[in-house]
This record gives sequence, structure tokens and C-alpha cells, in this order.
Amino acid sequence: MLNWLLRPIMIVAAAIAAWFVARDAVNFTLIETVVALFLVTGLVAAAALWETFSDWRSGRKKGPR
Repeated sequence: MLNWLLRPIMIVAAAIAAWFVARDAVNFTLIETVVALFLVTGLVAAAALWETFSDWRSGRKKGPR
């Protein structure tokens, strides 16, 4: 199950890392891992702030709770 979540992220990370480093370079795996961590961090941040972004974009403001 976890493989289904990580495989697409690693495929995208490999494509992005290939723009900067050759695939047969010794440190390609390290660069791919760093890019994958940035992608996961971005996805988690987007998920955590989704409601705030949607309220800001639509112009709705929440009152005090």
C-alpha cells in the first residue's frame, strides 16, 4: 500500500533530478531522494493549508471561533 503512494513521487523525483544530474552519476540516488523529500514536504504543506488557500482564493473570511 505504501508502495502505491511512494512510487509516483519517486518517478516524478527521478525525472526532476535527471534535469540536474546524469542518471548514471554516483550521487543520482541522493539527489533523487532530496527531490522526493521536497515533493513530499510540498504535498503535506498543501494538504495542511488547503482550506486556508481555498478560503483566500474565494474571498471568504472566517469569523472568530
